[in-house]
Parts: sequence; C-alpha cells; structure tokens
Amino acid sequence: MPHNDSSKYFNQKSYLCAKIIGAKNCTVKINIYNRLEFRMKNIRNFCIIAHIDHGKSTIADRLLQYTGTVSERDMVTQVLDDMDLERERGITIKSHAIQMDFVYKGEKFVLNLIDTPGHVDFSYEVSRSIAACEGALLIVDATQGIQAQTISNLYLAIEHDLEIIPVLNKMDMDSAMPEEVKDQIEDLIGCDRDDIIEASGKTGMGIPEILDAIINRIPEPKGDPDAPLQALIFDSVFNSFRGIIAYFRIFDGTIKTGDFVKFISTGKEYNADEVGVLKMKQEPKNQLSAGDVGYIISGIKTSKEVRVGDTITHVNRPTTNVISGFQEVKPMVFAGVYPIDADDYEELRSSLEKLQLNDASLTFEPESSAALGFGFRCGFLGLLHMEIIQERLDREFDMDVITTVPNVSFRVHTTKGDLIEVHNPSGMPPIPNIELIEEPYILAQIITKADYLGNIMKLCIDKRGILLNQVYLTSNRIEVTFDLPLSEIVIDFYDRLKSISKGYASFDYHIKDYKPAKLVKLDILLNGDSVDALSTLIHVDNAYDFGRRMCEKLKELIPRQQFDIAIQAALGAKIIARETVKAVRKDVTAKCYGGDITRKRKLLDKQKKGKKRMRQIGNVEVPQSAFMAVLKLD
Repeated sequence: MPHNDSSKYFNQKSYLCAKIIGAKNCTVKINIYNRLEFRMKNIRNFCIIAHIDHGKSTIADRLLQYTGTVSERDMVTQVLDDMDLERERGITIKSHAIQMDFVYKGEKFVLNLIDTPGHVDFSYEVSRSIAACEGALLIVDATQGIQAQTISNLYLAIEHDLEIIPVLNKMDMDSAMPEEVKDQIEDLIGCDRDDIIEASGKTGMGIPEILDAIINRIPEPKGDPDAPLQALIFDSVFNSFRGIIAYFRIFDGTIKTGDFVKFISTGKEYNADEVGVLKMKQEPKNQLSAGDVGYIISGIKTSKEVRVGDTITHVNRPTTNVISGFQEVKPMVFAGVYPIDADDYEELRSSLEKLQLNDASLTFEPESSAALGFGFRCGFLGLLHMEIIQERLDREFDMDVITTVPNVSFRVHTTKGDLIEVHNPSGMPPIPNIELIEEPYILAQIITKADYLGNIMKLCIDKRGILLNQVYLTSNRIEVTFDLPLSEIVIDFYDRLKSISKGYASFDYHIKDYKPAKLVKLDILLNGDSVDALSTLIHVDNAYDFGRRMCEKLKELIPRQQFDIAIQAALGAKIIARETVKAVRKDVTAKCYGGDITRKRKLLDKQKKGKKRMRQIGNVEVPQSAFMAVLKLD
C-alpha cells in the first residue's frame, strides 16, 4: 500500500498487511476503527415482550428512572405511551424506542429499548421491534403465569435468534405464585431456574438485576462501521413542520448529517438534513454507526416515499444486500370508512395516509357505496385495531366517520374457473356464477383455568369450531387448540371469551388456511332498497337468526318518519325477516265533532295518499349507531 493511499475504507486485515509493509498513515485509521469497535461493545439493543397487562410499560418506566433517562419531575405513568388513548385504556398501541445511558462497573453503556404492545391485534408492531434487536426481556405476570400472547411473541423472538431474559413481574402482590410460574417458564424456554429474575414494576424490585442481565447476557451488535450503509426502517412518524421522520437501526456502515442517501424499495434519494438518537426528545448527532438506533429527517412530505421495513443506504456507495426477515403485514378484518360529510373525502385520504405512516399495518383503498357515497375499504389486524384507528381519526385529525360492518376476505371460485378475492359483500358475483366459496380458518390457542373449560368449549363449538387438542399446563391451567373460521371471531368472540372466563382466559391465533364454506350474502332492505353498507357474508346456518336480530335492532335505532319504513332481511330474492317502523301520525279527524263517517273517511284517504307519495320520494336516514349495532347483537 503506497504512503499516499487515498482509500476511505479500512478493516483489521488490511491494517495488518499495511503494518507489515510499513504504511505509517494507517495508524490513525486503526485508532478510529478501535474506537468504533469499543463503542459497539458497549451498545445493547433489546425489546420487551409479554402478554397484555403483564407490566411491560411499568417495567420500562422503572428502567428509565433507574438509569436517569427521565427526571422525577417529568416522570408519569406509562411514560413511553405518549398517546392519551394508550393511557386511558392502559394498553400499549405503538412500539416506542428510547436510548438510555448507564454506567456499569465504571464503563458507560448505551441501552436502546423498544417497548412493544401485548394485544394480539398489534403483533405486527412486535415483529418490527424484534427485527431491530439482539435481545428481549420476556415479562411474565407472577399472578397469572404464561398466557397465549406470551408464547406467540416468544416464538417470534426465538425465530430471530434473540437472547431471552425471563422476568417474573408483580412479585409484590399477595396473589403471586412464583414457584408455579417459574415451573411454567422453565418448561417453555428450557432455561435454568436461577436465570429467572424476580421483579416488581410497581416497587422497583429487581431492576438492578435486569440491567445487569441486559449488559451481561444480551450480545453486542454485529456489523462493520466501514462497510456500505445498511439501515432498517422500523417505524416512522409525521411532523407538521419537519415532514416525515424515519426511525432506523443501522446494521452496517455509518451515516452522517448531510449524507446523500437512498431508500432502496422506493428508489428515492434525499439529503440527510438531520440524524440523531431517540432519547426523551430527539437528540441530533453528527454521525451514527453500526449498532445504533436513531432517526433521520430529510424533509420528506409524501407518505408513500417511506415504507416501514425498507433499507437505507448511501447513493455513492450502495449496499448490495437488502435487510430481510421482516414480517409482511396481512390485514384480517375489512370495513368501509366513510366521511359523514362528502366534502371531507380528500381530507380523510390525507388523514389515513398520515396514520399509515405511524401504523404500517393499516391498509386502505378507495371504494364507493350507494348509501354512503365515496370512502375507503380499510384492512385492520383485528377489531381492537379498527376501534383504535377510528378513535385516532377523531382525536388526531378531527374526522367524523361512519364505519361499516366488519368482515373478512373470502375466495370465490367462479363457474368460468376464475379465483376472486372478495373483501366486500357488494363485490360478490351473482349466485349462478359461483362454483365455490372458501373462507379463512385460524388456529386458535386459548389458555384458561380448568373451571371455565366447559363454557369456552361450548362458545367455540357454537362458532363452528373444531377441537384439535387440549393440554394441561398445570393441574388447574389448560391450553385448548381449535380450528375456527375467522369470520366467526371478528365481531364479538373476544369479549364473550373474557366474560365467560371472568377475564382469566387468554387468546392467540394464526391464519391457517382457506376451507370451503356454505356462505350466503345477507342484504338489509329499507323500503325495498338495499343498504349495501349493512350487507354481510354469513354462514347459511346463521343467516335466519342474524337477519331477524338485525331487523329488530334497526327497528329500535331508525327514527320514525312521516311514513311507514319496512325493514327486511333478504337472501337473494327471498325475504327471511321483516319489521316495520310505524309512521308518526297526525290525527286529521280531530276537528270533526260528530257528523257523517264519510267526512272522516275522506280526510283519512287524503292523508293516506299523501303518505304514499311521501314514501316514494322520502329518504331514510340511517344513524351511525345502526352500523355499530351489528357488533353488539348478543
């Protein structure tokens, strides 16, 4: 290597070669390299995984307090859950990244924590967090033990080869069962009993031991700071003043403020106006290297230009490898979202695009309805996800929307041999053209106390479920596995499961496959006109009962008019149920005091003709509560 070598990139092997032939200028480079190597040894990237309500956010609060990341003055409950909605409901909806500095045995360590949600509807957020980490804290509630989502998230972490640190939370509670729950953890992950850390997010017990385990058990990040830049976008947010802010984890290379970078999947190129790390507030830095978790601001204004799961690299020295192993989002529940005021259509589109930035699991496409006008067909991961999106549209964007009856996607085989995917009942081909309809089935795992097993099995069988397996985890805890149609669980299954088990049952599911089903399209007619927004695809055995209850519910909710309103449920041309909302009547004969009956009859006939004419031109207003009523028919 000549003395005036202008190579910008360096590694240990080339340094040794250079030393042998006496290159002096390499000494400076090896010092920089050693500093980067030393810095990477002191970085730990980890996430927290657990079932809902097992204390993830509380443990995160104590870690932030103990490391001095958040001051006592700024400390609030669920400090990382920055949405009012999260604090009100006591659940984590979004994953949150934060950097903590911690001095351990005289050395400064950088700990990057990504807190994750626990509810089954937000498992996509968990997969994003896991893809950016080397280790995970597995939090288990000492009063409830292993639950369904704990197992699901754990398997996800093991697939990504993460180091698992088991933590037994809520040890301060009188109902804690430490020995029994430790047995469950040992059976689940095969760890030593001594590796399980006893802790309490409420009192702070076990927090020093957790930090000790993070530093000693979780491996340091691998990567070469001098290789071409390779960074994974794991989240993004929209800022009204600065545009779209992307959060990333660097696997290889270094990024500096002002670098010209490229987002590989979109092919767009930008200047990195600002890069930095995520503390309680965004903290700008001159450069970030392999192993770091941070953010980039490039003045991006269009949401489509940033995709979660994309790889960032340099324009002048791009990487050849795109980061893989990122779970693709697959919506499970579909519903129409329409603005109450038709003029708000474009505003609703803009709001959904900004929400999609912050929640990549939301999908939407334009559609129109005869009853509701123009809107969007949205895909959600579950009913809670749908409810949260509707609430966020209202709070964050001040959008009043109508949400139609949720349904799942079906596969329709036509007589011509075509395969059509149907998300909306109005997209169903005519019955004579249908050869076969297939619906998605799930593998449902329910963990419960043995006392509630009978009622839970009855619920699943009523929902057309098939029992596959049951295993006693302990003398009083049992895991049952069912084959269930997804369409049967999207509406009220989870609520009913919680009621039957008094809150003790936990539920997790995975899409299994599609199976043939006897499905029919149930239409709701108001005065003979079909309301497409209330149409549903339903199993033929449930159609009559469901149609009758829909008519009864709508009779309660639709306000009375000046004319009779006929509410009918129909399968094709066959009416299977009917209710009538009686007209608001005015006593036109009140002014007749006695006299001939023909005088009264004349007035009544005149009124009858008027009502008939009004019925032909009158519109029936369907309130939003009618669309939501289908969710609460039981």
